[in-house]
Amino acid sequence: MTKVKGNGTEKSPWVLKTPPGTSEFEAWRDEAAEPAALVVQVGKTQLRYQLRCVDDLHAMLTKHGDWMLLGSADEQKAAADGTVEAWGRSSKNPVKGWYGMKKGLRGRFAMYVPPVLEALGLAELEHNPKNNRARALAKARGA
Repeated sequence: MTKVKGNGTEKSPWVLKTPPGTSEFEAWRDEAAEPAALVVQVGKTQLRYQLRCVDDLHAMLTKHGDWMLLGSADEQKAAADGTVEAWGRSSKNPVKGWYGMKKGLRGRFAMYVPPVLEALGLAELEHNPKNNRARALAKARGA
């Protein structure tokens, strides 16, 4: 597991950085929510993604088998084909659409979810100024 502050709870959230390393954010699991949520706090803005996105994204990246562009985009902008962002809103993913739970704040999936996978030791990310990619790492025992 990558060295990261926090343990993924609301009282002790993970303190992460976006793939380019330009912004810090907090994330935690809200398993009491319906459906269970991955909560991302960026300044005063709170985004929520279905918590299953962590396992689903890891499975998709594992099946993909190679590096995949992140392609982060706001909800109002189209996501580039073949990117993590496009998959996170595709009718072909396991939830058949957006993992984001609040209309208007459903985008940026590829900006905030892959760093959670990296912190959990489930994915490797590039940390360039632009055009970052992710690839799956083998799931650790007990993860």
